Formats: sequence, C-alpha cells, structure tokens
Amino acid sequence: MHAMVRTYSGPGAQQLFDVLEARKADVETNLRKVSGLVSYTLVRSGDGGLSVTVCRDKAGVEESLAIARDWIRENAANVLGSPPAITEGAVVLQIN
Repeated sequence: MHAMVRTYSGPGAQQLFDVLEARKADVETNLRKVSGLVSYTLVRSGDGGLSVTVCRDKAGVEESLAIARDWIRENAANVLGSPPAITEGAVVLQIN
C-alpha cells in the first residue's frame, strides 16, 4: 500500500476547507473513482487542513492527486492559496 498526505496551510487554506466541507458529498463521489482506494480522510487544522489518501499502490495515490487538483481548479478556483505540501511513501502499518 502507498499513502499521501497533502497539507494545506497559509492564505486561503481555511477557505478551501470551508468549500471542501460544504461540498464533501461531491468530493467523496469523485475520490471513490480512484483505482485501489483504501481510505481518504480530510482533517481540519488550525490554519487549514490536510488530506490523507491510502491506496493499494502508488498509481492510485497519484490518481487521487490529479482528481483533487482538478476538483479544486473547477470548484474552488476563487480561493487563492499555495499548493499543498506533499508527503508520500509506502505504508508500514495500517489499523482499521
């Protein structure tokens, strides 16, 4: 399995998470299309938030990144902010 954490912070990050929360059903519908999706989580933090994607392989994680990028471009283009900081790697342990 492979995981990716995208951390959104700085100007516009809170507004982006407002949009994501308001449209979470749409976000879920789009991300459920990701091949090999194991889990997807959105977490609000003090200055924005983060997403955690776990897929069966790296290709699925990269697909989720493309879907998220396109969704934000189409649905939150008015929110100005920095691209997320991305951390990814092989999953060592996952507890369900």
